[in-house]
Amino acid sequence: MSIFVRKIGIDLGTANTLVFVPGKGIVANEPSVVAVSILENKVLAVGNEAKEMLGRTPDTIQASRPMKDGVIADYKITEAMLKYFINKVSGRFRLVRPEIMISIPVGVTSTERRAVIDAAIRAGAKAAYVVKEPMLAAIGAGIPISSASGNMIINIGGGTSEVAVISLGGVVSATSARVGGNKFDQAISDYIKRKYSLAIGDRTAEEVKIKIGSAIPQMKEEYADVRGRDLTGGLPKSIKISSNEITEAIQDELREVINAIKKVLQETPPELSADIMDKGMVLSGGGALIKNLDQLITKTIGVPSYTADDPLFCVIKGIGIALENLELYKRTIMLSK
Repeated sequence: MSIFVRKIGIDLGTANTLVFVPGKGIVANEPSVVAVSILENKVLAVGNEAKEMLGRTPDTIQASRPMKDGVIADYKITEAMLKYFINKVSGRFRLVRPEIMISIPVGVTSTERRAVIDAAIRAGAKAAYVVKEPMLAAIGAGIPISSASGNMIINIGGGTSEVAVISLGGVVSATSARVGGNKFDQAISDYIKRKYSLAIGDRTAEEVKIKIGSAIPQMKEEYADVRGRDLTGGLPKSIKISSNEITEAIQDELREVINAIKKVLQETPPELSADIMDKGMVLSGGGALIKNLDQLITKTIGVPSYTADDPLFCVIKGIGIALENLELYKRTIMLSK
C-alpha cells in the first residue's frame, strides 16, 4: 500500500463501492455495507466482512447500507465507509492527502452533493469532485461524449436507474428513477412470499435473479431451488421456481425503467433523437446484466439498445479515465462545490 497515492476515484454505489487508483486500476470492489456496534456506536466492519453479517447479526450489532437510492442516508456511516476505502488504498500514514472523484446520481440536490463532498474531505481527501453517474458510465462505455451528436446511456445500479442523453460533453436531458437491483430483489422476495408463503432473504433473492432472471418470458424455462422459512409452519422449506415466474415478479420495476427512458426521450431535441435512433441506446450498471433486458427495451421503445462491455464497471472505468485526464475533464464534466 503506497503512501503516495495522489488521486482516488470512488464509485459510491447503493449496493457496491468500487475504488480506482491511476496506474493500478480497480483496487477495491466491496459491498456498501457497514456493521456498527449499537452499544459503543463503533464501526466494526466494512465491505465484504460487513455483508457477511447482513441478516445474521445479534441485537447489539447492526449491519446497514449507508446509501439509499444512490444518496447518503446515513452521513456518519458513509464517512466511516469512505475513510475505510481511502485507508485501504493509501495506508493510514499518508504523506499526501489524495484528490478524490466520486460519482453521484443525476437527480441529487445541492445539499446531497455537498454532503458527499464534506464526507470525503472529513474522511481524508485534499479535494473532492463529484461527477454525474451517467456521464461517467458513458465515458466508461466508450461513448464519445464530446462529439456533437446525441448519445443515450441507461445506467441501472443497485438503488437508482439513471437515464441521460449526452452531447458535446454535457447532459442534455436526464432523469433518475429510484428503481434498481435492490428493488428487483425486493420484488422477487415479495412474490415468493405471496405465492408460496416462503420468507427469503435479500441475498437469496439476488442469487435467484442472477441465476435465472429474465426481462422477457422465455420459451425454454430455467429453474432454481429456493430455500427459506415457511410462513405457515415457521420451518425451513425449499421450493422450485421458474425463470418466467421471476419475469412476472419484476414486471412493475421493469416498467419503471422503461417509463424513465420514455420520459428522457420525450424531452430530447429532435436532432439528437435522430442520432439515438441511428446509434441505439447503451445499457450499463449491474441491472443491465438481467437477461434479455436489452431486447425488452428495444421491443418496447422501438429504438435499438445494447449492453456495454463489463456493464458493472462502466462508472468506475469512466472515473478512471477522467482521473487520468483530470485537467481536461475538470473544465467539462465536474460539478464544482
